[in-house]
Amino acid sequence: MKQSVDNPLVSVVIPAFNRGWCLEEAIDSVLSQTYERYELIVVDDGSTDDTEKRLSKYDNITVIIQQNRGVSAARNRGIASSKGDLIAFLDSDDLWLPEKLSTQVNFFMRHSEAEICQTQETWIRNGKRMNPGRRHAKTSGLFFERSLALCLVSPSAVMIRKRLLSTVGFFDETLPACEDYDLWLRINATIPIFLIDEPLIIKRGGHADQLSSNTGLDKYRIQSIKKLLESGTLSHDQREGAVSVLKNKCQIYASGCKKRGKLEEMAYYHGLAASGS
Repeated sequence: MKQSVDNPLVSVVIPAFNRGWCLEEAIDSVLSQTYERYELIVVDDGSTDDTEKRLSKYDNITVIIQQNRGVSAARNRGIASSKGDLIAFLDSDDLWLPEKLSTQVNFFMRHSEAEICQTQETWIRNGKRMNPGRRHAKTSGLFFERSLALCLVSPSAVMIRKRLLSTVGFFDETLPACEDYDLWLRINATIPIFLIDEPLIIKRGGHADQLSSNTGLDKYRIQSIKKLLESGTLSHDQREGAVSVLKNKCQIYASGCKKRGKLEEMAYYHGLAASGS
């Protein structure tokens, strides 16, 4: 599909696994966008509920059905099938406000140097509005060290130039969770992530099938930091910050292993903390 410099095609990717209860709302929030030059790709990651039936009502979207391989594989499949120069992600339990795509496309048109941007968000937990804590406050630019402790980028808020993913790599399919944390760290080690200071997404949480609510997520953050340290791509200051956070997360996770009687796993993370890599 031919691209237009002034009116670029945006490929929207929604991964879905057993999200029949909320998927239509997410899709409808895309179809209600004021920016009209987009394609919507929904990847059904082996759902066993009524997701496939709900998707059948739409004739203006691309639906890909695959065996269950996890959210990273679903997003990567959507990216591989995309035709746009710009990629936007939407989690199936989140919603976009109507101006989301147009605002980000306009940002890229004004800032040719930008490779990735995100918007602010409104948090809804169990149906009630919440204010994020200060440590969750989003910022703009290079904030690698600050985002080591917790993820400061929301997939549903991101728009990214497809060419950047070809450079830094895609979502790590070995990570069942924290795959977004891993990608944003890889990007933000060298590439600014710009912030559009408008809440253009509704981030919904508190439901039982929310990946980020699972316990033990630091295991995957540790895996991500370890991989970064082994890559040799970090600056001296970034490496020091990564080692410090790695040691802290390993010690906390090892303590949890001890409480659960997982002594072999505890010893591994104590050793990793001691080695600092």
